Amino acid sequence: MNKNIWLLFIVCLGLLKCTNQSKVNQSFHCKTSRFEQLEKLRDVKKLFSIELPKTWNTNFYYDTLQSSIYTADTTKQLTETLLLDITIIKQNIKFDNAFKIKQQDDELSKNLIKVKSEEITLLKHTSYYRVSRGKKGKYNYHVGHFFIKINEQYFIHAKTEVYGDSLINNRLCDGIELVGKIKLIEQND
Repeated sequence: MNKNIWLLFIVCLGLLKCTNQSKVNQSFHCKTSRFEQLEKLRDVKKLFSIELPKTWNTNFYYDTLQSSIYTADTTKQLTETLLLDITIIKQNIKFDNAFKIKQQDDELSKNLIKVKSEEITLLKHTSYYRVSRGKKGKYNYHVGHFFIKINEQYFIHAKTEVYGDSLINNRLCDGIELVGKIKLIEQND
């Protein structure tokens, strides 16, 4: 009887984990984490933090309206890695038709084709993501844009870029997983 209770507990825990998996993870059929040895990094303005692999090359940028963390695994070839750019921007954002048309126009100007887009909840905030594909330079290219409305003053734009034809979905899932590790830092205004 004791073994049956543990088996039932394990099955329930597994089902709970599956039902809590984000909509975007389900959309891309993402599996479990592949990252080890993560370190917590904060943007220069201390508005957000993110856990990233320690071995990745990371750069920081800021100006009066934004603060960014840009990272990639530079131990791999461009066609085997993921480029991730997370920027918090001091500006209101609305996911209305004008916004979506602008995203579509940006895609068209870069000769990209929409693969998927959807309004979702990400990091417990109203969000919108759009994944497109095309060519950039001589490489096949996939880009995911994740817009997360924090409040009326700030939003996060997280961009994942994947070059080449190898393990595209896996690398996009890696980007989605890392975006899910963003934590907002409470401000004492």
